[in-house]
Amino acid sequence: MTAPFIDLGVHHNPRGLSDRIAFSFTKVLRWTADTFFAERYGHRAVVLETVAAVPGMVGATINHLACLRRMCDDKGWIKTLMDEAENERMHLMTFIEVSQPTWFERAVIIGVQWVFYLFFFALYLISSKTAHRVVGYFEEEAVISYTHYLAEIDEGRSPNVPAPEIAKKYWSLSDDATLRDVVLVVRADEAHHRDVNHGFANELAGLPVGAIAECPHHVTLEPNWKKAA
Repeated sequence: MTAPFIDLGVHHNPRGLSDRIAFSFTKVLRWTADTFFAERYGHRAVVLETVAAVPGMVGATINHLACLRRMCDDKGWIKTLMDEAENERMHLMTFIEVSQPTWFERAVIIGVQWVFYLFFFALYLISSKTAHRVVGYFEEEAVISYTHYLAEIDEGRSPNVPAPEIAKKYWSLSDDATLRDVVLVVRADEAHHRDVNHGFANELAGLPVGAIAECPHHVTLEPNWKKAA
């Protein structure tokens, strides 16, 4: 499978206090990641994908409960956010196979996940628009990070190892697929999430949604009970 074309130059210019807060918060986290991980992009991906998998689940949960209380339709938001959370989790499972995180990094993952989950849950309750804008900016930075990762691979500073089996199955990659192929489809996923979340934030702000980057093909993950049946 070939990764779809994405526009690397997409950026939402902050408008108003809410956007500026979201943008500043994202830049602080970007600086922290750059300081902590430097050029270790595989290890950076493991920790950051753990964080990236949180917002979709939080947003889906809160929207689900809100729709139950209001007895209204969700307009497809819940499924979209659940798919995003699942997709980010598959990114994590893939890069765990690539980088083999240390016990220290696993401990960091646990701590960061709890702190970020509680923070994002509170933020979504206070301002779902700001929360989606934060995710949109997160994904902008993810696209940049994976573009740098590709450069590291292409210039020989990171080994272009064979793609993990889990990635080949999930993205329907060829048998001889490499890490470079994985990074390309992951980057395309992040570009899709970037545009979807900026679109959600725009919709909540009464602004035009804009174009959405194409999402790479994924194999549908079926529960074990369905496979058994």
